[in-house]
Amino acid sequence: MSTTSSPCSWLVLGRPGLSRTVFDTGFEGQHMDASTFVGPSGRSVTAVTADEMRDIDRVVVEEIGLDLRRMMEHAGRGLAEAVLRVRSNGRSDVPISVLAGNGGNGGGGLACARHLANRDVPVRIVLDRAPSEVSGVTAEQLRILEAMDVTIESPDCDTDTYTALDDLVVDSLIGYGLTGAPRGAAAELIETVDGAAETIVSLDVPSGTNATTGEAPGVAVEPDLTATLALPKTGLATVGGDLRLVDLSIPQVVYDRLEIEYCNPFGGGFAVPLSTR
Repeated sequence: MSTTSSPCSWLVLGRPGLSRTVFDTGFEGQHMDASTFVGPSGRSVTAVTADEMRDIDRVVVEEIGLDLRRMMEHAGRGLAEAVLRVRSNGRSDVPISVLAGNGGNGGGGLACARHLANRDVPVRIVLDRAPSEVSGVTAEQLRILEAMDVTIESPDCDTDTYTALDDLVVDSLIGYGLTGAPRGAAAELIETVDGAAETIVSLDVPSGTNATTGEAPGVAVEPDLTATLALPKTGLATVGGDLRLVDLSIPQVVYDRLEIEYCNPFGGGFAVPLSTR
């Protein structure tokens, strides 16, 4: 089957089944999918695998110069906007718990918490490790929240960090870099929120879900909404709940260099809802 010459056209592939084990061969050889997700205009939005997203991150940082701090800020603001939309739908009085791990996903969740706190939204941070074990740019986000006197809880606190996770919870524990089943405090937090939280908003990929295959090798968050970043991940075809795509301001040239089919799905905005065919 051939494509047209339009820069915004895609090869139409077969729709994968909506099974939790949709890709039964694992993710070796798995590649982008231009058939499953559509934006509000009805135009296809290419989904990428975890490996392809790593390549995007590498090119955008090493070759283009858009660093992790800038993208983390875009992720945090987009996630906060999604959370505020949920909260405005009859949930305006509920406190918010942000579950955060290390790495870029956790940093995006912490940036989200700052935006919420700046808007006088009651928010607390629940880490899956001691604050001293948070590193890099994510640690910078944590220090800002410490200076703001935002409540930060972790497994080494005297209080029970797993209490009061029954309202609105933001999941930014594990991103697309999941390797194997969640363990330790992260696994305990996932089990707790799945059984208690009324509403869960996940950042990029629900924690515990393989971004490429959609498989859950262990416990996994079951979100009401996922705010995925830059492009949807192929594994999100198997995930329930609503899906929102958040712009990280990655320029077209990055996708061109990697030969990833791309046509700006955001129009004049910074986030759009996605649906599946």
